[in-house]
Amino acid sequence: MPREPEVQDVGGDGDAARVLRHAAELKRFSRRGFLAGAGSASVLAADMIFTRRVQAERRVHKILTVPDETAGKYFPHASWFLFPGYKTSWEEALWILNALRGALNKRGQLAAVGYSNVGLDIDEIVIAVVEHARAHQLTTLYFYGHSFGGMVATQVAARLRELHGLEVALILLDSSPCTKYDVLDQSWFEGVVLLYESGFRFPTVLRGGYELGERVLHKDERSWGQVLDQTLEQLSPIAPSTVLIQSESAYIYHFDATRFAGKLGGTRMAFIGNPRDRTVDYAAARDSWSLIFKDNMASDSLRTDGARPAHASPGWNPFVYRPIIEELEDELFPLPSGGGRKTAF
Repeated sequence: MPREPEVQDVGGDGDAARVLRHAAELKRFSRRGFLAGAGSASVLAADMIFTRRVQAERRVHKILTVPDETAGKYFPHASWFLFPGYKTSWEEALWILNALRGALNKRGQLAAVGYSNVGLDIDEIVIAVVEHARAHQLTTLYFYGHSFGGMVATQVAARLRELHGLEVALILLDSSPCTKYDVLDQSWFEGVVLLYESGFRFPTVLRGGYELGERVLHKDERSWGQVLDQTLEQLSPIAPSTVLIQSESAYIYHFDATRFAGKLGGTRMAFIGNPRDRTVDYAAARDSWSLIFKDNMASDSLRTDGARPAHASPGWNPFVYRPIIEELEDELFPLPSGGGRKTAF
């Protein structure tokens, strides 16, 4: 008869039992670990597929619109264009438009520029704006420059007039820096721009850590809920790509407003901001814009006091921003019915 295999003595019956028990525990642990790992891998794979799809759809600059029946009826040939700020996603740009809709739709329809995840390209933005204006037969354009978007709006306005004979009626600068020196935290320029121009691209996970650290550093400007929401937004598949963010940094670093002085024709400009702004030097930015564009600046005294965070936050503080926008509209572009608070609807 075949003999039963003997269990090797490893120090007595107690040691043998412990070995068998550890083996059983390892088996159970491996099964749990395998299931957990498989589940995590599935979630990661789904996220990567969705991210790839989103990124593929955002390889071009696109004009995003918020339909508004009132604006379409009363201002069929006029439109606002929002130029989003640094690290602002397409979804956040639309959110800002919706937050300000009650004020913006009193002079025009609502549109925003969705920046390409391939990187910022002013020529492509100009083409996108021109094509949208022609397709919708727009003759009056209002630009809203959200933070660094004010720089982009100014250059695009100058290009539109020079290349296409299309003059912008208003450029509203919301806490917009005029030069890189208006940005209070200069440290990020040293690394981000240098690495970008050297061909290095940041992986998303590193950007996410930076996002969280930056917001915690300026915690006094945000609630913990806002810190969490904004950080998760930057880590989500719909967030701007690292390439776009780096190209925006390089754009701010090299922007020279004096190149566009005297090239805006009759375009009016207005600067609004908050002295408590800890991202952009409010006084320095306001004074620089007013000095360089003294022939265009129509208003630089309106302030967004009470807004939190203090820097360019119309989405979070629409009830602070709407009255300011309406005041500018009534002062600079009174309606044919007599202006002031007498509106067409």
